[in-house]
Amino acid sequence: MKKPMTSRERVVTAMNRAVPDRVPINYIGHDVNPGITARLCRHFGLAADDRAGLVECLQIDFRGVGALYTGRRLHAELEGFVVNPEWGGRQRWIENSSGGYWDWCNFPLANATDEEIAAYPIPSPDDYDYSIIPAQCALHPDRALFLGNPGLGCNLNTLGIFCGVERAMMEIIDPDSPVQTLLARRADWTVAYIERCLEAAKGRIDLLWLGEDLGTQRGPLISLDTYRRFLKPHHKRYSDLAKAYGIPVMLHSCGSSSWAYDDLIEIGITVVDTLQPEAEGMAPETLKSRWGDRLCFHGCISTAGLLATGTVEDTRRVVRETLDIMMPGGGYCLAPTHSLQDNTPTENALAMYETALEYGRY
Repeated sequence: MKKPMTSRERVVTAMNRAVPDRVPINYIGHDVNPGITARLCRHFGLAADDRAGLVECLQIDFRGVGALYTGRRLHAELEGFVVNPEWGGRQRWIENSSGGYWDWCNFPLANATDEEIAAYPIPSPDDYDYSIIPAQCALHPDRALFLGNPGLGCNLNTLGIFCGVERAMMEIIDPDSPVQTLLARRADWTVAYIERCLEAAKGRIDLLWLGEDLGTQRGPLISLDTYRRFLKPHHKRYSDLAKAYGIPVMLHSCGSSSWAYDDLIEIGITVVDTLQPEAEGMAPETLKSRWGDRLCFHGCISTAGLLATGTVEDTRRVVRETLDIMMPGGGYCLAPTHSLQDNTPTENALAMYETALEYGRY
């Protein structure tokens, strides 16, 4: 039996495509779908919002750090919606039979003029408190620390939040559209924000987590040419910056995304996230056999299928099968394919982590 590793050692080893003592595990679901988090907290005898206690109980290896926005509100409040003060995205609570979720809607730039898009307020990198990051790092000396989330550096999905999906998809292919300037401004902010956070952490951050959505369930959301012309240059900037600080980049992408993996590898992205097994070209066998010598994988356990609709026995079986495929040679971190949804039975979520801890050991 291997000597037990710290979470940080475990994740760093896996992300170097080497063999740790066990497969690292991650939890996603705190903010978007609070119902499942509250139920899991109650299972462990915690307060419903004790997120820190929950990840300890689940033995999660990852912790996030980041700066705090301290600037003025750039986007006015709007009755009936929650408006993000920094970026202006609008949400409302949608109830369903499982609880509810925060839905992006009422898109602020859906009908904006070119001039309004060009003048759209975005925050300054100066408007954040980076001094809190060392204390965040000190809280978790043995955990793997990541900077970012599935929304940091995102282009297509974020553009949809600003403009609505229809306009975003129409104008992402127009080199003269003002949305290209908006994306470039946001990219400049992202680079500055990342660099200041990394500087503040003084080498303690282990992973940069970026976001994008490149696929539907059946295939690419955009063409490879569109990706290369309009999105890849931004991703390369972030990857080059992370490389300068000696940390890997993990790119989140929902749906069928493997069509872009060779391009991601070319620009230095070495970890891919979500890995929805039901999407075209995303079966664990395909991913491991084709890219297992060049990429590390984070995800694979379906929130849309298995965890929501399967039984506890189904969950245990599929998690074991996934581990059998993805574990050999290292390079795998087990996680749900997206935020755990409120329609996930508590027992299934627990079965996923219990099975990973039991059978994910080398």
